[in-house]
Amino acid sequence: MALLVATFGWSQDPARALADEPLSVGMAETEITPPIVLPVWLAGFQQNRRASGVHDPLMARAVVLKHGKQKLALVSVDLIGLQYPVVKRIRARLPGWTYCLVSSTHNHEGPDVIGLWGPGPLTSGVDPAYLELVIVRVVEAVQKAERAAAPVTAAFGTTKADELLHDSRLPRVYDGVLRVLTFRHADGTLAGLLVQWNCHPEALGRRNTLITADFPAATVAALRKKYGCPVAYFSGAVGGLMTPPDGRYRDADNRPLVDETYPYSDRYGQEVAEAASRAIDAAEPIELTPFAVAAKTVVVPQDNILYQLARSVGVLRRQGLIWTGDGELPSRVSHGLPQDRGQRLAVETEVACLRLGQLFIACLPGEIYPELVYGQYPQAAEAGVDFPAAPLEPSVAHIMGRRRWMLLGLANDEIGYIIPKRQWDQRAPYAYGRATSQYGEVNSCGPDVAPGIMRSLERRVQEIGQR
Repeated sequence: MALLVATFGWSQDPARALADEPLSVGMAETEITPPIVLPVWLAGFQQNRRASGVHDPLMARAVVLKHGKQKLALVSVDLIGLQYPVVKRIRARLPGWTYCLVSSTHNHEGPDVIGLWGPGPLTSGVDPAYLELVIVRVVEAVQKAERAAAPVTAAFGTTKADELLHDSRLPRVYDGVLRVLTFRHADGTLAGLLVQWNCHPEALGRRNTLITADFPAATVAALRKKYGCPVAYFSGAVGGLMTPPDGRYRDADNRPLVDETYPYSDRYGQEVAEAASRAIDAAEPIELTPFAVAAKTVVVPQDNILYQLARSVGVLRRQGLIWTGDGELPSRVSHGLPQDRGQRLAVETEVACLRLGQLFIACLPGEIYPELVYGQYPQAAEAGVDFPAAPLEPSVAHIMGRRRWMLLGLANDEIGYIIPKRQWDQRAPYAYGRATSQYGEVNSCGPDVAPGIMRSLERRVQEIGQR
């Protein structure tokens, strides 16, 4: 089980260390749009959704932070969820880096990189040649960003924008905080922006067949036009299901903009950019050095029978493990479905926390529910849930305490929804008087994922010396 705990550049005199070793930041992007030669199967919604063309390019955007000899890379890709084995292949081509993180925006209008959305239920939608292209282009983006690195000062800002979210699952809970890091040159001009928001990039819906980055493309374009600097967009807590709100926008003739259209997606992306501008205006200086990293390869139980079957027929091409009961203990490889009822399958992933000076960054490998961000759980378990007596998981806000922090979801992996165990509702009778289960569990590895992931985050924060 791999464990990385590293603290760099600490000094008895932080001010002197900062003066001697300034923070340098570089940003760059590369295109990862697949060529429309062979069939490209679009991820999300349903199978057999074949791309008919390209509306706007998909990008890999890298932010490189350097302090002395140490360097970190934070990369965002316009994809549904790059898998952990692929991220490890990227890291293997970037030797000498303190840490490299690859986060997916969770775009539902790009190619399948997981396997679940091919032409049919028994055929993977993943093109291995395309995965190799993504690996090459991500490495190029990181290397370009490193070459562009220059001394900067940083500021951190937030704004509330609950009105830009809709939760399709009860109880309705949002992480409506948009978070921004700004980087400025010595003359005060902007060197770059890192924007983190908490909404599914699925403004265009299932009928669209053009490759697009969805609303983040409009967000990035609007911010680049306004500020004249590179912009990197990252997704945070999108589980739940966080989507753009319905019926919010009208055109110049006061006619409602229809949901799941490009005008609607563009308008939403522009409004996210307007919220980011408010956060930029409110940003306060922050020290992002020295660096500390705690990253752990962990195992989560994979009880989802559909995922198990998909792996057994090669649709999910990912190694299975045997669950030991502790996600931080080594686990042996499974070569098929469990042989007896006492054996559970599991999958390897990663949980990390980065400390950049005064800022903590939680890095979680899936679609975390907002309840797990701020601890906004129902006061009592709703009647009908499957585990009403399950202990409540520690929230990100509780773990972080008074520190300033950001949350990067789908960080280094996509293991599906991370659902509070006490809200798991897969068996009748169902909560909220429903006749059927709510959407969510079908795309989660299982009810024990959230407890394990949140405990692991708590340990990672402790490892890097939370104060």
